[in-house]
Amino acid sequence: MKEIRIGKNQCGQRLDKFLQKYLSKAPKSFLYKMLRKKNIKRNGRRAEGSEILCEGDVLTLFLSDATLEKFSGGRSGAGAVRFQGEGEALGFRGEAPTLDILYENAHIALINKPAGMLSQKATAGDVSLVEYFLEYTGGGEIGFRPGICNRLDRNTSGIVIGGKTLSGLQCMSELLRERRIEKYYLAVVQGDMQKKGIWQAWLKKDKKTNKVEILGQDTPGASYIKTGYEPLASDGINTLVRIRLYTGKTHQIRSHIANLGHPILGDQKYGGRIAGSHIKRQLLHAYELKFPLLKGDFADLSEKVFRAELPKDFYKENRVEQLIKKARKDEKL
Repeated sequence: MKEIRIGKNQCGQRLDKFLQKYLSKAPKSFLYKMLRKKNIKRNGRRAEGSEILCEGDVLTLFLSDATLEKFSGGRSGAGAVRFQGEGEALGFRGEAPTLDILYENAHIALINKPAGMLSQKATAGDVSLVEYFLEYTGGGEIGFRPGICNRLDRNTSGIVIGGKTLSGLQCMSELLRERRIEKYYLAVVQGDMQKKGIWQAWLKKDKKTNKVEILGQDTPGASYIKTGYEPLASDGINTLVRIRLYTGKTHQIRSHIANLGHPILGDQKYGGRIAGSHIKRQLLHAYELKFPLLKGDFADLSEKVFRAELPKDFYKENRVEQLIKKARKDEKL
């Protein structure tokens, strides 16, 4: 038998979702069977699985130690899921890398992701920002693991929001879903872009090529996109652009701006050339987040602006560095 007392980071979710996390190796059919047979109870009573857990609830699992061990991945006796000092289990070799934390409170962390780091695993053997963040936070509690709320392409740098608590994950995910957090990027594009604007279109992904196509009208399988652009500095050959992402779809910025005739420098997938030997990836950086008016546990974020400075590889190409200096001189950056 196993008793679990629900804490702050476990409450607010469905019982069956919690059980799927805690007994992560168990088939769903097994969990619902145990609920029907009253082998899993909530506060001493029969449960169906759709109940929303409250802080202080007690779950009783009338399961053998062998069953708990089998379906919980060997951590059934632990009061929390801990990763500190267990880097090899996450795929690390030696010490886990140090994360660049721009801001942190009890519920969230704003992380400056470097180019080259996956936001989430693409294959089972990958080590991504999720694993780094788990190591940084020390893991989680029974039925809860810290995670990230938004994603960036592997070779795009900049701000990613990490949720340290369930309420942090839920609040940030809701704000992003409702598009209440303003997201701005900096990019260096080809050509002389002179006018700012907001463009709307439809985006359709080709899973075979992992590329997307920009369409002028809605078609089956396409998603609506909206992107804003403002040129900050131009030398007639390239332009430093501030981009507002209104909708967040796969490769939206990269494909949309290329469709407008200004592919991002270094983005060979969407037509961007490599201007010099120092450019190894698309020069796209998630630069700024603006939070809306917030109250309660997240009042400290209310109407705050957070920025991640441009990474060093933006300065390695002299032409690009001059654009950045010009934008700063004109007080546009």
